[in-house]
Parts: sequence; C-alpha cells; structure tokens
Amino acid sequence: MGWKNAFDYMRGIAGNHGADGKARREDDGLPLGARIGGMLKLQMSPLIRAQANGSLIAMPRDADTLIQAVSKIKLNLAGGLYRYYLAKGDDDAKEKFLQLYADEKGQVAEIMYCTQLARVIPETAEDQDAYTGRAGFGLGDQTYTLWREQLDDVGLSEEELATVFGESDRLDYVRDAGDRNASFVSPFTGTETRIDDAGGEKGLKQEMYFMPYVRELPGGGSEFLLITTEILSSVNGDNSKRGIHVDFVIGLPVEQERVVIQ
Repeated sequence: MGWKNAFDYMRGIAGNHGADGKARREDDGLPLGARIGGMLKLQMSPLIRAQANGSLIAMPRDADTLIQAVSKIKLNLAGGLYRYYLAKGDDDAKEKFLQLYADEKGQVAEIMYCTQLARVIPETAEDQDAYTGRAGFGLGDQTYTLWREQLDDVGLSEEELATVFGESDRLDYVRDAGDRNASFVSPFTGTETRIDDAGGEKGLKQEMYFMPYVRELPGGGSEFLLITTEILSSVNGDNSKRGIHVDFVIGLPVEQERVVIQ
C-alpha cells in the first residue's frame, strides 16, 4: 500500500521486494527520517505551557512515542502534508499525530503536534453538504465557535474546562486560510493514504475536506482547530469499507529542534 499504488498489493508479494530480494520499505524518504516503528520524542515544556494557558491539547502519554502509522496527504495546495501517528484512533477515535507541512522543494516548513478532540457523524445530506463546504457555508466559514456544552462528553474535568473557558461559555476560532475578510472559503480537498506497516500492506485511504482555524491563547501562543471531513474509501485494500465522519483536532505548532525521531 505504498504512496504510488496504495492498494494494489494483491499483485503479488514479489512486488514488495527489491532486486536484492529484501523487503522494500514503503515508508522510506519521509521528512525528518521518520519510519513506522521509529521513536518520536517531543520536548514537553511548550505543551505544558500551552495547556496551562487554556489549550485543549491532550498531553502525550508515556506510551505515545512509537510511530504506529504514517500518511501522506495530497491536497489542492502547493507542497504536501504528512502525518506520523502515535495513536491511530481506529477504535476509540482519539488520534494523536505529528503533522508536517513540506513545501514544493520538500523542505519542512511547519510542524504541529495534534490530538483529536472529538469525532461526529454527519447523518443527513444537509449536514454532509455543510461539513464538505458544498453548501457554500459550514466548513470554510470565516469563524468557528466551540461551545462549552459541546465538550461535556470529551473527557475533560470541570477543573480543566474552567482552565480552558474561564468565565466564558465559548471559544472563537478564525479561519486560517484564504482572505480572512471573506465570509466563506472553499475547504482544501484531497486524499490521505495511511500505511500501518513498513511493507504497506495494511492501512487506509480516504477523501478529505480540510480547513484550519486558529485562536490566540490567553497566555500567548496559537492553538489550531483542524476540522476534517473524511470519507473512507478503502481499508487494508477492501473497497467495501465505507464511511464518513468529521474529526475535530487540536494542533499546537512545534519548533523543529524540539522534535527528535530515532
């Protein structure tokens, strides 16, 4: 399930081997030298500081150091996005990943540590049109508001909610793409191919509608709200696996020197 031919591994096991007979890794050549099974270490001080200043970011657990999967996201923008998953969230919908943006020359220009806040299922055609931007509103609107009552079931304590919201009942984010004065900007669209093993035989492929929003934290620094509508098209090569959901992910910018991958 490599980048060029994501789900054609049924052509034969021989296709996964090089001329020397050794298994070919489909996760070669990734930014910062990342590989599935590699160890990712982050300096914790920026995350601790952001959380103390009211960020919704979830702190990494001690076990959240192993790169379980990697993905390449092709969007209608210059350069490319990569995600290195520390938790895939397939069962509990709580993804954790490092997201990297590489420019047209392949140079890493931006890194974010990201944790999933919530996942919702758009059940009606109207909801799906709004979350894909096809309605001309919804995903891509100038602002997005998270209400305190929406977060009652995401696992935050009353003390944590008080740190995040203070005396307010809302968090207001501003779209971080296009003309900020425009009432609506069409979301980025593309595909994500995620591989879960070095040989590329397990993973998934899905269409994406993506828009980043941002707010300034009370104590300084920026927190991003990444809203992505994902339409699943294949799992482990099985095209019968279908579904649609919307992921709300919190992202914090991370300086490259604070990231070590071994």
